[in-house]
Amino acid sequence: MPVAAPKTAHAFASVSMDTGVNIQVISDQPREVLEASVQRALAWFDSVERICTRFDRTSEVMRLLDEVGRPARVSTLLFEVVTFAMDLAEQTNGAFDPTIGASIEQLGFDTNYKTGEVIHTLAETGVSFRDVKLDRRAHTIELRRPLVLDLNAVAKGLAIDLAARELQAYPDVCVEAGGDLVVRGHNLAGEPWRIGIQHPRADGLLARTLDITDSAVCTSGDYERRAGKDMNTGHILDGRTHRPVSDLASVTVIAPTAMAADGLSTAAMVLGRKQGLEFLEHQGVGGVMVAPDGTTYEVNL
Repeated sequence: MPVAAPKTAHAFASVSMDTGVNIQVISDQPREVLEASVQRALAWFDSVERICTRFDRTSEVMRLLDEVGRPARVSTLLFEVVTFAMDLAEQTNGAFDPTIGASIEQLGFDTNYKTGEVIHTLAETGVSFRDVKLDRRAHTIELRRPLVLDLNAVAKGLAIDLAARELQAYPDVCVEAGGDLVVRGHNLAGEPWRIGIQHPRADGLLARTLDITDSAVCTSGDYERRAGKDMNTGHILDGRTHRPVSDLASVTVIAPTAMAADGLSTAAMVLGRKQGLEFLEHQGVGGVMVAPDGTTYEVNL
């Protein structure tokens, strides 16, 4: 009787969506057998970026500015991302709001990481999610005013989910992009995946470790991206004030999908300690919040 080949941790890396993307597949199959599936998985990050980025005037989401005041039929991928973001905006009464793109741009988050081009969008800042109309039957999005949809809080999560789905034939997988990830099955030791949550105020220190499987873990933090003259301006804005949030330093969410974990972590970050904890508890997901002074709050763990 032939002896089964030992399992190996096959690691693949790429760069997309302005971050490192890493895929690990635990398998007894040789690397060359996995290669095609992994490359298709990695390609989803570029596909999602081409559709959802606000740093390219030719992306599908930015082309909506050419159709202001009338319904525009869009791809299934863009419609689903925007629908999820709009649902979050509704649930948080506008604290989470994807229409803050122009405000983020004006704060200094305006440079295409691929080309170095500085983006200047002719769009309004005093807008809200109520200025966007979705028609689920016709699959259309209508911008009632010139505005920029910033989908950063949900698009990377969707790309991770799509990549993980591309690898569904393999039971033991980790797909990670910029610290956000989906894990399935077990690691090389046959144990649940051990995930470390970066402490937002101490580089190299972990705020918490988690042993998980068949789940997504995503973190939103004020330390991830900075801009402004003193590089001290955070990129997560309160949709009601269009100003950077300050009550929390980071929020990590454990959820069934990365798009959910990605969006919910940003929403809770904006809502702050008290409302954010209540929001995550109501959503039935796990969460770890870290305040600027290092105090940690947990829910459903």
